[in-house]
Amino acid sequence: MKNPQKTWYKKLVVTALSVSIGLSVAAAATPGKAEAAMSASTEVANATALTASATSTSRGSQVISIGKRYLGTPYKFGATAGQTRNFDCSSFTQYVFKKVGVNLPRTSQQQSHVGKYVSRSNLRVGDLVFYSIPGKPGVIHHVAIYMGNNKILQTYGAGGVRITDMNSGTWSSRYMTARRVL
Repeated sequence: MKNPQKTWYKKLVVTALSVSIGLSVAAAATPGKAEAAMSASTEVANATALTASATSTSRGSQVISIGKRYLGTPYKFGATAGQTRNFDCSSFTQYVFKKVGVNLPRTSQQQSHVGKYVSRSNLRVGDLVFYSIPGKPGVIHHVAIYMGNNKILQTYGAGGVRITDMNSGTWSSRYMTARRVL
């Protein structure tokens, strides 16, 4: 089944490229208007980039909205994938992202290799953030979803799915990396 968001995005890119090529041909045919055509071409390219960024942001907001529905759902290490009675960190991210059409592998270590690397200073809503756990520094054992404003949506221990400040407690010192999959 085709992803309607990807299909829409592809049509937008093809349209933007067609307009850009058409303006370039028009500029070559009428040299006096080349500057105006190039300016219009640049505007189309900028609009395409902004639309792609907005699409990513809106999908990130969808991920957060879906994830928040499960606030308080119990944590269970090794929870069965695909069900919602309980979650571990990676079954939670896998489940929530699947709802927006993104298939993630099962474990946090596997998930840390998909998408593209994002620096901590460039996190966007919906990015996956990865952490080590006490006693195993430098080894990824936990994943959460970045919500913006240094907040993460995650599940672990008593209390289950929750919102946490990523700069509180030991979360900041255990931060490892982040990936963008949207």
